Amino acid sequence: QVQLVESGGGLVQPGGSLRLSCAASGIMYSINVMGWYRQAPGKERELVAIIRSGGSTNYGDSVKGRFTISRGNANNTVYLQMNSPRPEDTAVYFCLVIAGRKSYQYWGQGTQVTVSS
Repeated sequence: QVQLVESGGGLVQPGGSLRLSCAASGIMYSINVMGWYRQAPGKERELVAIIRSGGSTNYGDSVKGRFTISRGNANNTVYLQMNSPRPEDTAVYFCLVIAGRKSYQYWGQGTQVTVSS
């Protein structure tokens, strides 16, 4: 059974920092991409950051220079370091894994991040 376990969400003050983690298990295929998307109330889900198996990354324009994505040594864990968060970063953050030759997509349940003083 595939599981994506997200952790690290919560309340953070503007200008603070927060780190999200996502651990994947039960995926039978080679993981090609891991990453994070987010969805704020009334808005569409949008890219935050992804990291490929080779280490290359992509970031959403609104988080470039503030957030950093990385993978754990076991390559089944992905982290999102959120520095200098802003109130507009408030959203539910979803972990994404893309695996196998057919690019199967697996989504986590989401973790709430609220940026507020």
